[in-house]
Amino acid sequence: MGWKGPDPYAGQTPEATLGTTPWRRFCVWVGTGFGLGLVAPCAPGTFGSLPGVALAAALAAWVPCWWAQAALCLALALLAVPVCAVAEDCLKKKDDGRIAADEWMLYPIATIGLPLTEEPWLLALSFLVIRAFDVLKPPPARQIQYLPGGWGIVADDFASQLYALAANWALFAWLFR
Repeated sequence: MGWKGPDPYAGQTPEATLGTTPWRRFCVWVGTGFGLGLVAPCAPGTFGSLPGVALAAALAAWVPCWWAQAALCLALALLAVPVCAVAEDCLKKKDDGRIAADEWMLYPIATIGLPLTEEPWLLALSFLVIRAFDVLKPPPARQIQYLPGGWGIVADDFASQLYALAANWALFAWLFR
């Protein structure tokens, strides 16, 4: 999984401060899931996606309309692109696994419209489904991850989140038929 081909950052080391400006340090902090991706003992993407659970719960509680949730999710996805691009540049590794903004900022996509406030167990189920689709990366997710910079980091997760949204709704309908 991840980038295939020569690593454009090969031989370079991360900056000592993980960014030379406050903006770059902020992007690394947000990009690594508020540092979770940097300190996770294993599976940094999974640990780094945990803030997405809280974000999805907050969106479900504060924005009950599905189309408004969808609009906010699109805005978060677009915001994740430059954050991931800057974090990648600071960490000096193409599609660095420690970068988790693509996971946590896009996490709510897979829960759009689900009744998370009435059925909080859906958060745990959604987490498992989302992580499974992120690992499996069904087509075209695997192919579009090779887009340059932040676009590639975010695009594969965007596609995977759409698959997870469909699966979450199918599971919810099946469990409550």
